[in-house]
Amino acid sequence: MAYQTPPLPYSYDALQPYLDARTLEFHHDKHHVAYTTNLNKALEGHPAIAARPIEQVLREINSVPAEIRQAVINHGGGHYHHSFFWEIMGPGKGGQPKGPLADEIAKTFGGFEAFKDQFTKVAMGRFGSGWAWLCVEPGGKLAICDTLNQDSPLSKGHTPILTVDVWEHAYYLQYQNRRADWIAAWWNLVNWDRVAELFAAARR
Repeated sequence: MAYQTPPLPYSYDALQPYLDARTLEFHHDKHHVAYTTNLNKALEGHPAIAARPIEQVLREINSVPAEIRQAVINHGGGHYHHSFFWEIMGPGKGGQPKGPLADEIAKTFGGFEAFKDQFTKVAMGRFGSGWAWLCVEPGGKLAICDTLNQDSPLSKGHTPILTVDVWEHAYYLQYQNRRADWIAAWWNLVNWDRVAELFAAARR
């Protein structure tokens, strides 16, 4: 069965004023759909790979035939990363995490504000297109990292629990070249309850 672009879990205008309806609609219906379509094209003739969850495909990317591997990295990453991105945002969110996730952030980064500063610096420092991530490493520790284009932290053995998209198409219609303004706004959208669920699942 071909991969499907999941519907947004909220309306196009639900994330305003931090992300406007036009940007969200264009991002989901054009960019995300294109990644999914091109992933399915890349995997034509490879039904065994296409039958796997995309997370498994990206974790086992070295087992994908060399002639289609980069296409799967590009389009499979784009499909998975965007699906994940929509999931960790929501209307009326933002604020700070609570419980074990908050405790681990404080332990690892010295507090939420220190974490927020470090994460923002990584997101701002990603030259060109890519993503910034909060991941759980194989040993269970938290780590901030960034990836180029659609390279995935899954392919490095990390489990992502939070991400911000810093490709210009994620924010340009609203923020133009002001990536810093986009990242500052994005913090108001983070669904910390969902991030905490992903954190708990990654450590089980």
